[in-house]
Amino acid sequence: MAHPDIRALDVGMLRAFDALMRERSVSRAAGRLFLSQPAVSAALNRLRRVFGDPLFTRTPHGVVPTPRAEQIAPQVQRLLADLAALLDDGQGFDPAASDRIFRVAGSDHASGIVLPGLTRRLAAVGSDIRIQWQASAPGTPEERLLRGDLDLAVVARIRPPRELHTQVLVEDRYVYALRAGHPRAGDALTLDLFCAIPQTILGYGSAVLDERIDELLARSGRRRRAMTTVTGFAQVMDQIEQADHAAVLGSRVARRFGARLQVRPLPPELDLPTYRTLMCWAPRLDTDPGLRWLREAVAEGYAEA
Repeated sequence: MAHPDIRALDVGMLRAFDALMRERSVSRAAGRLFLSQPAVSAALNRLRRVFGDPLFTRTPHGVVPTPRAEQIAPQVQRLLADLAALLDDGQGFDPAASDRIFRVAGSDHASGIVLPGLTRRLAAVGSDIRIQWQASAPGTPEERLLRGDLDLAVVARIRPPRELHTQVLVEDRYVYALRAGHPRAGDALTLDLFCAIPQTILGYGSAVLDERIDELLARSGRRRRAMTTVTGFAQVMDQIEQADHAAVLGSRVARRFGARLQVRPLPPELDLPTYRTLMCWAPRLDTDPGLRWLREAVAEGYAEA
C-alpha cells in the first residue's frame, strides 16, 4: 500500500478525528466542534482515504474506533497540542485573533458570574472564540478533565479534587434557605424543624457535604426529608418557591436570590466546614497560553462578582 501523503491532511481533519475519539458519536462530535454532521462525516471520509482504514465503525449507539484509530489517537492528540504551542509566538494569547473552542463545566450559578462579562469582552474585540459551557454532571470532573473532554471546571468543594491543579475563587459557608413566605419561616430553626421540612439537594459534586449532614443528624437519631435531587440552582429555587422545600446553599448563592429567600444560619449541631469554589484544570494544560488567558478571565469574573 502506498505511504499516506501528509499533504492530504489538514488540521480540521485531525480535530474531527480527535472529537470522534472522545465522543464516539458523529452528532456529538459535530456539537463539540460547532460543525454540521455532514461536515464531520466528510472529514471522516477524507481521513479514511488518507489512512486506508475505516477508523470508525457504526453501531446502533454511535461509532467505535478501529485498532488503527486507537493506535494513532495519542499521536493526533500530541500533534494538536504541538500545533497550539507552535502558534504561541511568546507574546501571549490574543483573543481577538483566535477561533478556539473552550469547554468549561460549571453550575448555572457559576455561568451567571462568568459568562456575561466574558462574552461581552470577546464581542468587544471581535473574537471568534466560542465557549461551550456544560452543566456539571453527577460525580467529579477529574476524569473529564484528565481525559481532555473539558478544558476547565468551576466547582464547589469541601475538599479539592485530586490529580488536578486548582485555584481558589471564593471561600464561603453554608446556610439554610427557604422562601420568605414559607409557613414555618418564623419558627426557630431547630434540628427537628431542619428534618421536618422537605429538602432539595443539588445533586452534583455534593456527596461530601450530604454525607456530613446525614452523619451529624444520625448521631442524634434524626434523618432529614431529602425529597428531591436536582442539577441546577434554578431548579432548587423552583422547589423552594413552588413546593415549600428548603435547601442548604452557599451564602453567596443564597444572597443572589435576595428577598425571595429567608436565609438562616444552620443549627449549631450541624458543624459544617466552609467550602471553596475552585477552578480546576489538568496539569498538562498549565502552559497552554489560551487556557492561561481563560483562567485569568474566569478569576476576574469572580473577583468582580
